[in-house]
Amino acid sequence: MTTSLPPSQAAHPGLRLRSLMDSGVVAAPGAFNALVARAVRKSGFQAAYVSGGAISVAAGVPDVGILSLDHFARIVREVAGGSGLPVIADADTGFGEEEMVRRTVLEYNHAGAAGLHLEDQVFPKRCGHLDGKSLISIEQMVSKIQWAAKASQDCSDGAFIICARTDAKGVEGIDAAIERAKAYVDAGATMIFPEGLHSEDEFALFADAMNSMGDHAPYMLANMTEFGKTPMIGLERYGQLGYHLVIFPVSTLRIAMGAITKALAELKATGTLEGQLGAMQSRKDLYELMDYTPGTAWELPTDR
Repeated sequence: MTTSLPPSQAAHPGLRLRSLMDSGVVAAPGAFNALVARAVRKSGFQAAYVSGGAISVAAGVPDVGILSLDHFARIVREVAGGSGLPVIADADTGFGEEEMVRRTVLEYNHAGAAGLHLEDQVFPKRCGHLDGKSLISIEQMVSKIQWAAKASQDCSDGAFIICARTDAKGVEGIDAAIERAKAYVDAGATMIFPEGLHSEDEFALFADAMNSMGDHAPYMLANMTEFGKTPMIGLERYGQLGYHLVIFPVSTLRIAMGAITKALAELKATGTLEGQLGAMQSRKDLYELMDYTPGTAWELPTDR
């Protein structure tokens, strides 16, 4: 497993996240804007995640790689700044080939992220829990990871986490996915994200295979998305299966949109939202979340 590093508020967020993961499995709820990120922190979570799918649909487009690197980096900056937490961010396929992968690492690091994950799909990519995906070659993905790892060294002395996501399980099978993941670790990835696994047994098999790499064994990321191919598995169980970080990528957006849709239906039907008042965040609660007192100058916290 990667060498433990001492925690420090002043340390690079990638080092802070490594320290947390060395102490136990970490939950990273998805935050699609800074306000949600503040709620993640206030709820006691120690890390946050920025989902490309959530960024995309919040901008009114599907999750097929339409938005620019600059758009993604802006949201990463807002979430990292709004929460003060170490943030792992989705970078899809890297916004292009190797040169763009390097730029993505530099931009995300500058935005305050702890790290990012790159996936081995062709462009335009598809949601990891959909069928019909296609993969780039192992050699091409290895080259992207090598460029990302070098960029991490150049901008953060390697503190910025390079996570390699493989979608190969649903395309080529789990053995091929493990083969790819090992090649990505050898190329410089310090975390592996096996996407679209179907059972606890598959998660355990994958983690065991990565642990067999000894001193080069990577951190392991699990995606606990709803309505996908993965069954609902609890955080503690993921830790037992060998995973260090569990993301809940679109959960907050789904909850918010479920509530919004219900409220809009009531407003359309009745002409009032009086029946929804109990489900709303009050003005007082919003101000508390923002650490804001009306009439008092508001200062941006120093740990953001």
